[in-house]
Amino acid sequence: MNAVARGLLLFAFVLAGYGAWAAFFGGRWRQERMVRSAERSAVTLFTIASLLILALAHAFVTRDFSLEYVAHYSSRTLPMFYTVAAVWAGQAGSLLLWAWLLTMFAAIVVWQNRHKNRELLPYVLAVMLFTAFFFFGLMVYATSPFKALPRPVADGNGLNPMLQNVGMVMHPPTLYLGYVGFIVPFAFAIAALVTKRLDAQWIRSTRRWTLFAWLFLTLGNLFGAKWAYVELGWGGYWAWDPVENASLMPWLTGTAFLHSVMIQEKRGMLKVWNLALVIITFALTIFGTFITRSGIISSVHSFGLSNLGPIFMAFLGVVLVG
Repeated sequence: MNAVARGLLLFAFVLAGYGAWAAFFGGRWRQERMVRSAERSAVTLFTIASLLILALAHAFVTRDFSLEYVAHYSSRTLPMFYTVAAVWAGQAGSLLLWAWLLTMFAAIVVWQNRHKNRELLPYVLAVMLFTAFFFFGLMVYATSPFKALPRPVADGNGLNPMLQNVGMVMHPPTLYLGYVGFIVPFAFAIAALVTKRLDAQWIRSTRRWTLFAWLFLTLGNLFGAKWAYVELGWGGYWAWDPVENASLMPWLTGTAFLHSVMIQEKRGMLKVWNLALVIITFALTIFGTFITRSGIISSVHSFGLSNLGPIFMAFLGVVLVG
C-alpha cells in the first residue's frame, strides 16, 4: 500500500501542475473545455489527497513502522488519541494536511462557482492548483510521509512528550484551517488583478471565506496559547516566541483586511490597500508554515531541522513578486 501511496503522491503532483496550466491558459485563451478540465482536476486532487491522508492515518493506527515517518513519531505504547494526532506531528504530515485542506477548499470553490464568477474562476483555480503543485512537489522530492525504512523496526521512537497534550489535537488543525483558508480570498484577489476587475465582486465572493479563515486562525492561536500555558510553564499564555509571532502576524493583517474590505464594499475605497493586505496575509501564512516546520530558528515549537528553507523562501518570493 505504501508504494501505491507514493505513486498517488507523484500523480497528484503532476495533476496539480496540469490543472494549474489548464486553468490559467483556459482563462487566457477563453477555452471553456480547458477550464472544465481544470475543475475536474481540482476535484480529483481532493479525492487523491483524502486517500493519502487516510492511508497515513491507517499506517499510524496499525503501527506500520516500515515507514520512516510513522516510526519517528509514534510507538506501540503511544495512546491511540495521540497516535492519530501524530499524523501532523512532523514536517511531512503537516505538509500533507496543508495539501489536503487546500484541495478540499479548491473543490468547494469549484462547486460554489459553477454558475458564477466564470471570468475569475480560471485564475482562482490556477493560483490554488499551483500552490497544491508546490506542496505535492515538496512531498515527492524532499520530504515524503510515505518514505520506507531500509528495514522495518520493531517499535517507533514515540511522540515528543511536549506534544502529548490535547492541544496537539486542537491547535495544528485549527491553525492550518486558518492558514489555508486565506488562500481563497488571495486567489480571488490575484484573479481580480489579472482580469482587471477590481470592483467589490471578488470581495463579496470571498466574504464568508475570509470570516472562516479568520475565525479558525483566531481559534488556533487561542488553543496554542492555552497549550503553552499548560505545557511550558511560562506562567502566562504568550511569550513572544518566534513561532508564536509567526502565527500572530497573519492574524493581525487578516483582521485589518476583514475590516478594510467593508469600506471598499460600501464606499468603493481602499482597493489597492485591500489587495495588498490579502497578499501580505497569505504570504505570512506561508512564512508561518515555513518558520514552524523548517527548524531554521531556535524555538520551543521547533522539533527538528529541515532542508526546505530555500524552497519555501523561493515560493514566498513567487507569492510576493509573481
